[in-house]
Amino acid sequence: MRIGELARVTGCTPRALRHYEEQGLIDSRRAANGYRAYDERAVARVRNIRHLLAAGLTLDDVRVFLPCLDGDVATAAPSPAGLRVGRERLAVLDARIAAQVAVRDRLAAALRDAAAVRNDATAVRDATASRDAAALRNDAAAGGTAAGADPTD
Repeated sequence: MRIGELARVTGCTPRALRHYEEQGLIDSRRAANGYRAYDERAVARVRNIRHLLAAGLTLDDVRVFLPCLDGDVATAAPSPAGLRVGRERLAVLDARIAAQVAVRDRLAAALRDAAAVRNDATAVRDATASRDAAALRNDAAAGGTAAGADPTD
């Protein structure tokens, strides 16, 4: 089958298929016209590759599964090497998640601190405005200058 048909059957792009081939995960032969030709086992291999990638593995991780890619990886019993790769990838993901949570926590704290500073500045501004308004009211009540009046008049 040609690359377009393999792409359609597996839900993959031709570009991804060429990449898998460059990475040694699938192979093809060249037809007389120079087009890539894949045999039927490429369908299972590509579906298995996509299954493993969807589970969070990388293409480098998938290489460990090369001997199994022609079968049904989703239902087969895991090998010790496959379990090791899965555990290692999980540890990497856990470390990345922990780092992102730490970054998120720092950003949240910075935003809280900024809001507190802003609230303090707003409180000072409001207190000053309230004090000034009270002083004007008291001054007007005592017969002093009215707000906005020139005391030299």
